[in-house]
Amino acid sequence: MGKIIALANQKGGVGKTTTTINLAASLATLEKKVLVVDADPQANASSGLGVDIKQSECTIYECLIDRADVKKAIHDTDIDSLKVISSHINLVGAEIEMLNLPNREKIMKEVLAPLKNEYDYILIDCSPSLGLITINALTAADSVIIPVQAEYFALEGISKLLNTIKIIKSKLNPNLEIEGFLLTMYDSRLRQANQIYDEVKKHFQELVFQTAIQRNVKLSEAPSYGVPTILYDAESNGSKNYMTLAKELIDKNS
Repeated sequence: MGKIIALANQKGGVGKTTTTINLAASLATLEKKVLVVDADPQANASSGLGVDIKQSECTIYECLIDRADVKKAIHDTDIDSLKVISSHINLVGAEIEMLNLPNREKIMKEVLAPLKNEYDYILIDCSPSLGLITINALTAADSVIIPVQAEYFALEGISKLLNTIKIIKSKLNPNLEIEGFLLTMYDSRLRQANQIYDEVKKHFQELVFQTAIQRNVKLSEAPSYGVPTILYDAESNGSKNYMTLAKELIDKNS
């Protein structure tokens, strides 16, 4: 049985999509079957994995709203065991369209249910908001990874997210766990970055991944070529960090 992990933080620009793409690629390189679900209307995880969004006739939007066959929304990537369900800008309006649907918080869970046995890991890239689509992702997920940027305001907003997780746990998904907090855009030379790391560690202790993701220009260049960093520059620090993270995640779940 596969594990569904949502990547969530309502603060934008913390490396959520970068983490989704590169963690998924690293897991797939380690011979795991991985599916990325792009649940962000910006569709950056889709394009970052080489999907031409304009050519996508069936996306997560059609699966949620029209109950289209989810298998028709799955695209191949340049890594054999990594697939992606693409997103679409229409997803912006999906929250309003879903308001009148029965069990509206559990639609994504139903959509992904038939795929759970086919993959080792399903990673859901959430949009930077705590709207209905993110609530759907957290209701469908077994656990959540929370990327935290190594900067001064990093812990701002986390209490809001933790509160949302708590509510979802009590009302919609009692099994939801925090997989871990992941420090991103980390520069060990900066005193401030180290202070943030210590603070996050102090707050969340063993819930913080040992691996931190260093600032790395290759991580921001790779998506414009539609490939994960491991295919763009496997020797880069960013690529190595995500490989270490993937191994840590596998160890944690074995």
